[in-house]
Amino acid sequence: MTPEQCQMLVAAAAGARRFARAPYSKFRVGAALLARSGKVYAGANIESASYGLTCCAERVALFKALSEGETAFVAIAVVARLRGGPMPCGACRQLLAEYAPDALLLVADTKALKNVRKFTISALLPEPFGKFR
Repeated sequence: MTPEQCQMLVAAAAGARRFARAPYSKFRVGAALLARSGKVYAGANIESASYGLTCCAERVALFKALSEGETAFVAIAVVARLRGGPMPCGACRQLLAEYAPDALLLVADTKALKNVRKFTISALLPEPFGKFR
């Protein structure tokens, strides 16, 4: 990915964060997933009083893309107000390992969107549950 593409995706994630519903934690997260088709799918975290029903921004973006027929992904950006940027939880790491194993992960703090950290999905979860390849 070019630096411009990275910044575009991070900006899209920051824009998605505006739609987060986090009345309990107040921790608003935005994500943007770039499909190989070139389309970007945005997501924001959605909380529930029944915490188990809460859905992370990464999963919202991934589910939107998958439910519209996308199967190949280039990168996902995740942003929140957190020093160094937010890292995906275990459930998100598992789903990314299953459905976007070759995607690049970009994370950034909303206070420093130009400081992007990059990771591979396999570095985040080297031994995912099940065999997918």
